[in-house]
Amino acid sequence: MNQIDIEIAVVGAGLCGLALARTLHARSQNFLLFEARSRLGGRILGEHSASGMVLDLGPTWFWPKSEPHMAALIEELGLDAFPQHDSGTVLRMRDPNKDAETLDQAVHGGAQRLSGGMAGLVQAMSGSLPAQAIRLAHELVAVTDVGSYLDLRFRCAGRETGESETVIRARRVVLAVPPRLLAEQVRFTPALDPQLVAAMRDTPTWMATQAKALMSYPQAFWREAGQSGNAFVRHEQAVLGEIFDACGGSDPSLSGAALGGFVAMNPEQRTQFEMGMPMLVRSQLVQLFGEAAGQGELHFHDWANEPHTCAALDRAEPASEPEYGHPALTRSGYGGRLHFGGSESAQHGGGHLEGALDAALRLQRALAPTRAPQPISALNAHCIERFAAWAGGQSEPALAAYQRTLHERLSGQAREQLTHYSVLQSLAETYDAALQQLAGLPFDASGSVLEQGWSELTAPVLQPMHGFGPTLLDAVLRFNRSSCAISNFPSEHSPDPAYVDAIQRDMYAAWRTFALAGNTILLQKA
Repeated sequence: MNQIDIEIAVVGAGLCGLALARTLHARSQNFLLFEARSRLGGRILGEHSASGMVLDLGPTWFWPKSEPHMAALIEELGLDAFPQHDSGTVLRMRDPNKDAETLDQAVHGGAQRLSGGMAGLVQAMSGSLPAQAIRLAHELVAVTDVGSYLDLRFRCAGRETGESETVIRARRVVLAVPPRLLAEQVRFTPALDPQLVAAMRDTPTWMATQAKALMSYPQAFWREAGQSGNAFVRHEQAVLGEIFDACGGSDPSLSGAALGGFVAMNPEQRTQFEMGMPMLVRSQLVQLFGEAAGQGELHFHDWANEPHTCAALDRAEPASEPEYGHPALTRSGYGGRLHFGGSESAQHGGGHLEGALDAALRLQRALAPTRAPQPISALNAHCIERFAAWAGGQSEPALAAYQRTLHERLSGQAREQLTHYSVLQSLAETYDAALQQLAGLPFDASGSVLEQGWSELTAPVLQPMHGFGPTLLDAVLRFNRSSCAISNFPSEHSPDPAYVDAIQRDMYAAWRTFALAGNTILLQKA
């Protein structure tokens, strides 16, 4: 049995673990990255077709407008992104004995994909990591708190030495693994807090019980027929419930053509029909898109059969809209030595790739080397004071801008999402004005320390704007309750929690975009 001492152990080499490892390496912190699979990427999985096209069998999309971490990372890595193809008719089949209906609507809401698939993101992120810092085929089975460090016991597969276990002693540990898998498969000594265990068991693993099919073709024949490739099948015999264009780039003639789909059958049904699944998939595609759709090369992956993705609880419980970012999963354990990561632990973007990066940022802060804070220069302190004075006077103008936009929309006969649109428009105007203020102030960032592309000045400079969005929303809701103009719109006059939550999510995305832009301005002043 091997025993290795390390400062930081990161368990799980999905997007969260990889993002954290990149930061640790850039900081020259001592770490090892462990992965139970024989490959990196976690639920990011790409397979090559016979023609060389990479097919995403895991996550496919990201949304730049609402997922700023993903957008910034892809830009930083120089990866090529392209819009998800949505133009053309959409098919909807509700009766297997009738032809599909046709619709004309966009489906994916501004989603984008990566040329060469999401596997390219994994390759780009892992390329900068030293090979000796990565340990594949290491399955975590036990974590023991022994005081000043934690013992991690791994079951190792395919080791040339023939040893079946390795023990790692780490001062700090990050478990970037779906919480349910940890609760079911890892022994913790002493036992974790019962509330934490309950949170782990109550957090579904994103897409754990899903299966995905992709069919590659010589050409995108559906586009030539004026179809988008999007289809929805809603009847009891459905094999693929949702189908989409999965071409490898904007031009299928160069990047490869494909259709993809999420399997409508549950894991038990998929097991029952496993042998006939290829025929069933082809048959449904033919029914929707014609004979050419049955002549492709099929790739299929059932995530419910992956022991490092799908927990027993995921299979046992019916699918529902999951909730992520439980507070217990963002707190450390074992005296600050144990941390939880992964997309399911994220406060924002949980389940998505954005959530994995959000969790990684939280962990990067938690594991940052301690250093004496750098004093803010007199010039920068003066600039911050001027910016804070400006920011302190924006509440009333922002509310007035909301009221103006609301009245304009009412005058234009708009009836839907009045509050949502108007408050976001007001917030955007305020953030734009704030960026102009920052650009005009003589900050000197030449001596500022950079942390993963962020200036140490960014946080204190933007502090006066922190919480501006929630404060504006509170004022907007108070105005709505007293407004006669929207008293005939109950959903706007007294919006329900789901509506308010949707507004808050978009306001948070706007804040993230603003913070990134503000950081860029400060970096330019270095």
